[in-house]
Amino acid sequence: MPLIILDRDGVINKDSDDFIKSPQEFVPLPGSLEAIARLNAAGYCVVVATNQSGIARGLFNLQTLDAMHHKLEKLLVTVGGHLDGIFYCPHAPDAGCDCRKPRPGLLQQIARKFKIELIDVPVIGDSLRDLQSAQAVSATPILVRTGKGERSLAQLATTPGLENVPVFKDLAMAADAVLTGKLND
Repeated sequence: MPLIILDRDGVINKDSDDFIKSPQEFVPLPGSLEAIARLNAAGYCVVVATNQSGIARGLFNLQTLDAMHHKLEKLLVTVGGHLDGIFYCPHAPDAGCDCRKPRPGLLQQIARKFKIELIDVPVIGDSLRDLQSAQAVSATPILVRTGKGERSLAQLATTPGLENVPVFKDLAMAADAVLTGKLND
């Protein structure tokens, strides 16, 4: 079963510079849930990899994070979709952990869990750190313009190895490109 890894905030749901701190603030982006359902229907194992430093910052706790993810899973069921896993880094940016993107630890956890190499596995994100973590494990980085995507787009040309990353309007268009094999068209 092929695997695809998605960032959460800014890819699946609306992002905020003030953090998504509650299930009420967790609002799916148009078409994102349906895109996940299409990936599921095509046989993809869909996994989320997300930095959630709001926990370390004291903005919300693990129970609240679980409630946000439960909401996501319930909403996915309504459109015929599901997630095969949600992996998160709860640490602050200065914690020095290996799991906070752009470091590869979170993606390596996914590789161990699913017992696969991540070479050429699509990783869809809206930030440079999402793409850098994909690059670190030889996965295929894909940028969406939603969330922080527009800001990240300008950084691609000056980031070695990321100059030719495929860029799509949103998760729906990126998922369609993955499903049709047209990532670089």
